[in-house]
Amino acid sequence: MARAIILVLDSFGIGEAPDAADFNDVGANTFLHIAETYLSQKKQKINLPNLAALGLVAACEQASNCVVPYTGSKPEKGAYSYAAEISSGKDTPSGHWEMMGVPVLFDWGYFTNKTKSFDDALIAAINKASGFSGMLANCHGSGTDIINQYAAEHISSGLPICYTSADSVFQVAAHEEHFGLDNLYNYCEIVRTLLSELDFNIGRVIARPFIGNEKEGYTRTGNRRDYSVLPPAPTVLDKLTTAGGKVISVGKIADIFAHQGISSKTKATGIDALLDATLAHLKTEPDNSLIFTNLVNFDQDFGHRRDPIGYAQALELFDQRLPEVYAQMRDDDILFLIADHGCDPTWHGSDHTREYVPLLTYHHNIKSINLGERNTFADLGQTLTQLFKLEPMDYGTSFLNELSF
Repeated sequence: MARAIILVLDSFGIGEAPDAADFNDVGANTFLHIAETYLSQKKQKINLPNLAALGLVAACEQASNCVVPYTGSKPEKGAYSYAAEISSGKDTPSGHWEMMGVPVLFDWGYFTNKTKSFDDALIAAINKASGFSGMLANCHGSGTDIINQYAAEHISSGLPICYTSADSVFQVAAHEEHFGLDNLYNYCEIVRTLLSELDFNIGRVIARPFIGNEKEGYTRTGNRRDYSVLPPAPTVLDKLTTAGGKVISVGKIADIFAHQGISSKTKATGIDALLDATLAHLKTEPDNSLIFTNLVNFDQDFGHRRDPIGYAQALELFDQRLPEVYAQMRDDDILFLIADHGCDPTWHGSDHTREYVPLLTYHHNIKSINLGERNTFADLGQTLTQLFKLEPMDYGTSFLNELSF
């Protein structure tokens, strides 16, 4: 039986979604604006020969009726399309769960107060359960800015730094050496339990460890951990593992699915390391396996930090390494490239953007084909159920039969 590989280019949107107005995101286009900024500032076009050959540029131009400045070929191998999201939010769990056949059709809970995000009753409950006397920050903000602002006080007081964003998240930053990783994880587990017990309906509690000092600066480490609620229904991952297949998580995939439907997990930090881990699994995993990798750095290092040049350079790096993935694929393997939402680094604020995402498919014998617009990310999940001969999901339309091998 075949193997499947999914590489999630976290935050790589390709143009405003049909409902972008509901999110104040009309005009957002992560890919186009990265390419335009790169040309403007670097005086050269972004060079993506392998992604362009798969149809990435064609998918973007079709989705948003634009012209992307780039260097590379026209589509010549692989199926390309662009997918809209039907989930109610533009967050990471919603996007990933929908990919695996379970869209989020309910509204998440959010902390909407920008200056005092967590109310006194919640803080008192957290303090009582954790044994801490308080918390720092308690506001909306960019993680790196929050750390720089509160790190010194955090180290001197021993109190955790707690903040949120426009997503359904409760984030906790703490110094690995002064606060301790185990203490950070334990604190986040306490918060996760309380938020669920008190029916806040918050999607994730995120541990954000960092190192450094005031003189040399502070840096996040790769020991991030996400504490997610369970998907509201069994996903393709659950069905595949129940049927005897394997699901290999690379990066934060296991955290996103609350470790449900996961056979094994590999953590790695940085795009190169995440791709190295994926390649290692491609050498060893048996048939009837799904290798599922999230490339979080596009989002956390460049999208949220509003760094279009860094984003463009990271895309070029990914493009250069894509042939290594091809080389490790067996004859029956199928590779899917997709994103979970947008995060246009030229857009206002520092949050995700509601966009179409690319859905690209590669097989050694595939012919170039335009699959057009997909109405939901769940089309990927439905395609996987057909590939692995599983019971179909309630959402999505398989495009396996449209692929020409």
